[in-house]
Amino acid sequence: MSASKNEMGRAQIESENDHVNSDALIAGVELFCERDDRILFDGLNLSLKAGELVQLAGPNGAGKTTLLRILAGLNRDFEGQVLWQGKDLHRHYEQSARDRLYLGHLSAVKKALTPIENLRWFLSPWSNITDDDIFNALAEVKLAGYEDVICQQLSAGQHRRVALARLLLTPSKLWILDEPFTALDVEGVAWLETLIAKKVEDGGAVLITSHHALSDIAGLRRIELGYSHPYREENGSGS
Repeated sequence: MSASKNEMGRAQIESENDHVNSDALIAGVELFCERDDRILFDGLNLSLKAGELVQLAGPNGAGKTTLLRILAGLNRDFEGQVLWQGKDLHRHYEQSARDRLYLGHLSAVKKALTPIENLRWFLSPWSNITDDDIFNALAEVKLAGYEDVICQQLSAGQHRRVALARLLLTPSKLWILDEPFTALDVEGVAWLETLIAKKVEDGGAVLITSHHALSDIAGLRRIELGYSHPYREENGSGS
């Protein structure tokens, strides 16, 4: 990456996009990223407002997870800029970190801990969340009675439910979800669809990668990444 190019354009990009992105929770501006001498995306602009659901689509290896991690502030190997409510995300990362909840395609559950211990660890930045809150969330994700079972003894689907319980417990404005339906059964898929729809209806925002069709959720926008084009955006859904 050309550091000089990135730094030279940073202030100009923020100034030029101040009005355009003033009502966006998060925005990517002129994003460029390559891996192993292959360009994943170039000149990509996207924004996500409160009350919106955006699905990233495209073939494996097109850069969907990379883009999610860039927008979550977890990957800095790119050119361009990420804005959080109009301000450079990395310059204001600590102040805004709790407003974004990132769930990766792996459940990131520590197998040596129980579900309640995992959630206590996950949720340590939110000091107002009690054990009663955690127990209630675990009950909603169908893990009542498993609160004190070592996660080593739980299935992959139950690991996913432990991770998804975080969605019930944090007040984050934006959910960034990478293949969240993985390992869920039919009941779990329906529950998560309803939860995502409610988040959007209540004025939150969701950015998601998933091979699962989300056509029943109102307001869906799709951004497609691919090898033959840097990106394509369309309204509506599809797979």
